[in-house]
Amino acid sequence: MGKILVLGGAGYIGSHTVRELMKSGFEVVIADSLETGHRESVPPDVRLYVGDIRDRVFLDSVFEAEPIDAVVHFAAYSLVGESMSDPLKYYGNNVGGTQVLLTSMVAHHVDKIVFSSSAATYGEPIHTPILETDPLEPTNTYGATKVAMEQMFKWTALAHGLRYVSLRYFNACGAMPGGAIGEDHRPESHLIPIVLQAANGTRPSIAVYGTDYPTRDGTCVRDYIHVCDLAQAHVLAVRYLIDDGKSDVFNLGNGIGFTVLEVLKAAEKVVGHEIPTVLAGRRAGDPATLVASSEKARSVLGWKPEFADIETILETAWQWHSGHPNGYGK
Repeated sequence: MGKILVLGGAGYIGSHTVRELMKSGFEVVIADSLETGHRESVPPDVRLYVGDIRDRVFLDSVFEAEPIDAVVHFAAYSLVGESMSDPLKYYGNNVGGTQVLLTSMVAHHVDKIVFSSSAATYGEPIHTPILETDPLEPTNTYGATKVAMEQMFKWTALAHGLRYVSLRYFNACGAMPGGAIGEDHRPESHLIPIVLQAANGTRPSIAVYGTDYPTRDGTCVRDYIHVCDLAQAHVLAVRYLIDDGKSDVFNLGNGIGFTVLEVLKAAEKVVGHEIPTVLAGRRAGDPATLVASSEKARSVLGWKPEFADIETILETAWQWHSGHPNGYGK
């Protein structure tokens, strides 16, 4: 089937994608700095190379040791708030690291890459659901780095014959059913794990940032997508490139928007008790509504997300968080 290098394969979405690739018959190799990833999330029969995406010598050594057919690229900083206070850190790692990666890929004649992009590339949408052809006007540094990375793929493709798929995610959430692996960011910035940490007592409360947005209850609306559905999309994108598909960009989302307060109420139903909540002001760079049209991914890649119901998504996340209150135990 081919050998796939997953950069950031010890992270949240990366670790789920590694398992989905293996289930689909691919041989997988992981490269991860373990700065935010977890060695415990790596399957025991998968080779893990520990190093930094900005280190050309490290990347060259991986490509020289392994005959890689395609790369799946998750290796990026992703905290919106931090990206606003420390933009150069984000440009240095996300954009600079991707430049080093592509330089090494070109040198080793690796010409296929699936890229973890983001809904943050769109900024405040001109309409919903958001289409892949909509303007890219990011409202935060994180989103701006993702746009720059996508542009780098485009021009590298023209110059060197690279073929790429950029997958623009909406809010990744949930965990592998059974709770063997899940979400463990340090610090945690995603809504659902923060809600569930407040539910299991590992944090005192959940802060709701902004209650005056132009939405049905004043809180932000997001399109939540289960991490296993995201993983499935990555496998389909790898297959698409191996089957000579042309470079393209796809949104990934459920097309259904939920407000922060609606997620909170659904979580209280799943865990069976009230969750301590604090209302706070808006965060810099947070758009009011992000909901995706994923029709293109469905029709071109054959993507069929299995988890559309927010309570079902929350139940899989709760299996992980209730069984692993301290995440991977670091």
